[in-house]
Amino acid sequence: MIQNGYSDKLKIRRAFVFANLGKEFMKVNKTSTFLRVVAFLLLTGCVRNSNQTWEDFKTAGRYMQRGVDVLWGKEYESRMLVSNDEFTGPCDDEFIPLKDVDLRGLSAQADLARPQPKGIPGERGIPSLDRFYAPPKSLGLHLVHFDTDEHILKDKNDLVVIQQLTDYLKANLNTYLLVEGHTDERASASYNMALGMRRANYIRALLIKNGVDLNRVYTVTFGKERPLVQANTKDGWRENRRAEFKIFEK
Repeated sequence: MIQNGYSDKLKIRRAFVFANLGKEFMKVNKTSTFLRVVAFLLLTGCVRNSNQTWEDFKTAGRYMQRGVDVLWGKEYESRMLVSNDEFTGPCDDEFIPLKDVDLRGLSAQADLARPQPKGIPGERGIPSLDRFYAPPKSLGLHLVHFDTDEHILKDKNDLVVIQQLTDYLKANLNTYLLVEGHTDERASASYNMALGMRRANYIRALLIKNGVDLNRVYTVTFGKERPLVQANTKDGWRENRRAEFKIFEK
């Protein structure tokens, strides 16, 4: 009887030990799952730039830490959002959110909005682009400026310039116009080339909408290659985000 009682206690103790081992195994298994997620993000991040890989690593680290905390009984608050601001977070006016591929797609849509001129510069009586020149200051056709990442004019003074340009072209039917799109120095060269073209095409579309012959308005982009001001400051960037106008009279 004593031996049987001892055997029963031994079985109970063994069952208790195996149960605890099972729990510990589950914890290790869940932790290894988080480690696999981190490894996957690091491997997929190899095809992206270093900044994006670092952001992915930090994000994975935060989720892994939360998973470990949950295993040890720590809970996080869960609640419904009460406004859009809580979802999107703060916005930096000087932040450039779009990627090159996004901007190229938008630029293509802008190009399709208005047909391009029938004539090719430098052929069949159409002046080559290097023959265009800055208009006389007396015409008041000043530069127009854009906000960061914007191709739409918002300042009233800039819109006045566009109206003056429209009136001048409609009154001088032998005048051709070249609109140059420029950007500040931030972001990649390809990004800024596309952004500069969007700005130039936007102004061209405004002119055509107001009655200017589309075959007399050409556009070109220089991106960040021709800064007006050599200054790595907000004021310098603001001056360089611009469109310039060149004309040619037959």
